[in-house]
Amino acid sequence: MQRYPLIADHGLVGDLQTAAVISAEGVVDWYAAPRFDSPGIFSALLDHDRGGHFALGPDPPDGTTSKQLYYPGTAVVVTRFMSPDGVGELLDWMPPHLPAAPTDRHTLFRMLRCMRGTIRFRLECAPRFDFGRDRHTLVASEGRAVFHGTRLDAHLRATFPLRRQGDDVEGTVVLNAGETAGAALTVCAAGGEAPEPVTPGGLTDRLWETIRFWQGWLRTSRYRGRWPDMVHRSAITLKLLTYRPTGAPIAAATMALPEQVGGERNWDYRYTWIRDGSLSVRALLDLGFVEEASAFTDWLMGRLSERADLPHGPGGTPLQIMYRVDGDPDLPEETLGHLEGYRGSAPVRVGNAAKDQLQLDIYGEALYALAQGRGLHGRDGVPDLSYRDWRAIAHVLDVLSTRWDQPDDGIWETRGGRKDFTFSRVMSWVAFDRGLHLAERLSWPADVVRWRTARDAVFAQVMTEGWHAGRGAFVQHYADDVLDSSLLLIPRVGFASPTDPDWLSTLDAVESSLVSDSLVYRYDPHASPDGLRGSEGTFSLCSFLWVDALARAGRLEQARFAFEKMLTYANHVGLFAEEIGPGGEQLGNFPQAFTHLALVMAATTLDRAIDRRVHGRTAGPLPPAPVHLL
Repeated sequence: MQRYPLIADHGLVGDLQTAAVISAEGVVDWYAAPRFDSPGIFSALLDHDRGGHFALGPDPPDGTTSKQLYYPGTAVVVTRFMSPDGVGELLDWMPPHLPAAPTDRHTLFRMLRCMRGTIRFRLECAPRFDFGRDRHTLVASEGRAVFHGTRLDAHLRATFPLRRQGDDVEGTVVLNAGETAGAALTVCAAGGEAPEPVTPGGLTDRLWETIRFWQGWLRTSRYRGRWPDMVHRSAITLKLLTYRPTGAPIAAATMALPEQVGGERNWDYRYTWIRDGSLSVRALLDLGFVEEASAFTDWLMGRLSERADLPHGPGGTPLQIMYRVDGDPDLPEETLGHLEGYRGSAPVRVGNAAKDQLQLDIYGEALYALAQGRGLHGRDGVPDLSYRDWRAIAHVLDVLSTRWDQPDDGIWETRGGRKDFTFSRVMSWVAFDRGLHLAERLSWPADVVRWRTARDAVFAQVMTEGWHAGRGAFVQHYADDVLDSSLLLIPRVGFASPTDPDWLSTLDAVESSLVSDSLVYRYDPHASPDGLRGSEGTFSLCSFLWVDALARAGRLEQARFAFEKMLTYANHVGLFAEEIGPGGEQLGNFPQAFTHLALVMAATTLDRAIDRRVHGRTAGPLPPAPVHLL
């Protein structure tokens, strides 16, 4: 196995409570259990020697070429091995947990098939519980091994003999054309019941159960646009990154993968951001996945309601920017000094100290999501909100009306100090605007005069302070002329018309300063220091927001070409990490949900714009949607 394969050289499998990342060589080099945000069991991506891995592939690998794909319409990863002796396949999957109760028992299945000739396969299983800090003991026998950790056990079963190699296990099997073998790894609480042995027939049954689940789910999609493969792969990825017991999506499956190889921008993304989850609601609804959108808005209302009756001092706010998937707000950040990091990219951070940042934009995203997920799907046009829900929402807006006009840390979680960020003000306007529309439809008690006054004051301030006449653009914050691609959301949320001259001028300024071959930087850290050393790649989320903004402005040819070029940066199975480096390499945590939801947003916007042209109307800007659809 390579010491550190490219970040992009991986596929993702999961069971809707946790996930594993599998390299194109057939190596599980990232897997945390029993939950997405649990300590790593296989963490070789963060330290080849100390992190642990689970490898299964040809023996010897010399002269073998591997290719990876997804079984169509599923989250089953197929790794194909082509060698002088024959052709083999490895299928990896995790059966989704149904019903959606949290469980500490999770199984990764790995099936080997020889398609042509004769192939010798080799298995290596070397778990390292708690990022290698919890030394395990091993009990091994014919075809079975149990790794005992302090809190977890890992039961490995195979259809072929296993042998001890120190505290790890290995095994080999020779398959002829048409023959099948495999293994299964079940992680459970220490002392948990041992799982049943595996057989080739049992593996096949479990495989088809998982295939039927994913293909059945995908059939409920109502997307009929021009990019079904990429949009549906993004939908499956968003589903894989959502914790089904609560409906909370995580930002990415991994932690501490670098935004710059060798740099310090290495963060833990295995948590639920209010912003990311809220923006996913629109993408899910556009695809017809109402159940998933509703599940997140339920989780979001839970976070709003649990603090609605608590006093908030001058620095207090009703929401954190991120939580664990079960709503736990405690995410202490620590450095794992014993791990060297991906290709030496240290520090390796677990937890996220940014949870304590003040990011006022999250209230706009939260109300944006609730206006869609709860406001759109109520009966007889009445929003699907209880009076208790409404009290929590009203409380948030009452607090925001006293807090919006203060510096905050901004959307990008920089550590360079608080500023008057324009995007935070724009989304504060969104919060008041959507709240006012909900109040009108509900006719329930609310301080609408106060909210309307605040909304109009925010708007006036952004138009005067957030606009830089010399730059001819809306800028990152009031004290400088630096541009910021988060503002590409302005027309989508309805703050400005997509053909407003000031907005079109902003698009031109963004293109000249932040766009490189359709790829878009978040901002220029050299022009606006963010408190961190090093640089970063272009941000794939922003590249898709660029496409969305271009299409809305009527620049359809440019938008479509930028979108098609952006798709060429996807990896071999259609997945995107957080960023794209100078040479087209993927950087940062992988795969990133925010990128995939932005891909869906861009595709659906482009489809609408192209359809308007096909149906004989002008290729001008998209008309503004009703406020509850924005």
